[in-house]
Amino acid sequence: MEKPPFHPFTDIPQAKIVYTGKRFSVYHAETPSKNGKLAKRDAVIHPGAVVILPILEDGQVVMIRNERIVVGKILWELPAGTLEPEEPPLETAHRELIEETGYQASNMSFLASFYTSPGICDEKIFAYMACNLNYQGQKLDDTEDISVEILPWAQILAWIKDGTIQDGKTISTLLYYQTYFL
Repeated sequence: MEKPPFHPFTDIPQAKIVYTGKRFSVYHAETPSKNGKLAKRDAVIHPGAVVILPILEDGQVVMIRNERIVVGKILWELPAGTLEPEEPPLETAHRELIEETGYQASNMSFLASFYTSPGICDEKIFAYMACNLNYQGQKLDDTEDISVEILPWAQILAWIKDGTIQDGKTISTLLYYQTYFL
């Protein structure tokens, strides 16, 4: 991943790249703190991502069960994915919805955007609602292990409350929609 054209952290003169991966880079810098001492700071620089809330005509939600190796669990999530270089978030949302769920949306609306963990990472997620869905079939990457489930809102809210749904972007998007649109 190349250095972003402008980025508050990577433009710090002391910032050095310490790792470049497929989806993110890690930078390190030592910057003066308010007491004048040098503070060591690390940052994960990420291209951004989308999360999609697919709603069927009957009001039920298309969710996925996604194997997450990093946490060693299969998590309940909304479909989501990383922005490709120069790809607008809306285009990413349409692409990821079909890939992960098999549904194509004729109506996609922006809901909100938020940072996932701004203390260490600049990843910004763009949340969309997808409606008027037509099933086309999943197009998973070779590395993805995802199953699709259709759930009613009552089940989703109960699972958020009891901790069954643990993914932050999913919880944020579902509760945002429930608060401002239902």
